Order: sequence, then structure tokens, then C-alpha cells
Amino acid sequence: MFGSSVDFSFKEINTISDVLSDVPNSPAHPPKRDSEKKFISISFRLNNNSIKDLTGLMDTLSALFSEPTRLAWLDLSFNEIKHIESVLTQLKELRLLYLHGNNIQELSEVDKLAVLPSLHTITLHGNPIVSEQDYRAHLIATLPHVKTIDFSAVTKQERVLSSVWQKSRNTHKSTGYSKSD
Repeated sequence: MFGSSVDFSFKEINTISDVLSDVPNSPAHPPKRDSEKKFISISFRLNNNSIKDLTGLMDTLSALFSEPTRLAWLDLSFNEIKHIESVLTQLKELRLLYLHGNNIQELSEVDKLAVLPSLHTITLHGNPIVSEQDYRAHLIATLPHVKTIDFSAVTKQERVLSSVWQKSRNTHKSTGYSKSD
């Protein structure tokens, strides 16, 4: 029913709206289009560009895709993104989100994605946040449906340890203790 990925990789795109004035790369099997010439696809590749923020993402998706809210795979890897913007939370069917090779610096940015019930794969390696001490535990606790982080499966043991980590964090918060205490 849904065709190939719509691919704007390596197009020197600086803003999301630049996509509307460009044409996608031509894969071996081009994505199908509907009667309005919109793409019939559930994947969108914007990797290896110079995108700094996601301003205009929903408008762009609506202009390009026949069913933009059905997007399941979004590749924003190797851009210059610093923040995970709330526009991503509108993509309720998003299952794979590639954000590796960006400039996301705050682990709390990931918390915004907790409202995505279908998200099972996320990549964030190559961002400053991966150097945080509790990086994987935070992701697993925050995104309970995630099965793969940075192309590595989440194990049962990690889920157990993440649960313990989360409980200890909640205990410290409720008693007023912090990491620096």
C-alpha cells in the first residue's frame, strides 16, 4: 500500500521548507504518488543536510505526503539539530526515528518523545547526550516501548536495571537529594 522512502538525503537542505523547492533523490523504485501528486509513503529521509530545527515540518509533510500523520520512519541523522521539537510528537505512528550525528546536548530533550506509543527504534549516537552517565537507562525508562537504541537491542536486564535506576531517581527527588548531595 505504501511505497518507497521519500529521500532528500545529501541535498544541502538548510531548513525544512527548502524541501518544497527541491526534488527527492531518484531511488530504483520511486515512491508512488496519489491523484494530487502527493507521495504515498510512510518514510522520509532528510539525513546528511544542514537542518538546524524542525520549523515547518508538519506543513512540509502535509504538502508532500498523502497521509502525513501516518509517517512511520523519519531519518534526520547527520544534521545540526540541537533540540527535539514538539512537532515530532504529532507523528503518533512514528516507529523509527534517526537523530544520530546531530548536536542534541540535553538528555531531557528525549523526554518529549515519551508520548509516541509506537516508537520502537531511536538513534542518538554521535550527539553530546550519549556521554551522559545514565544515557541508556534514561532512554529506556523514558521510552518504555523502545526495543532498539543506537542500533543495539534493549535487553531484559537493561529494562530491569533501568526500572531500578528510575525508582532510585524518584526516591532521591522525593527526599530532596540530588546527584551532587
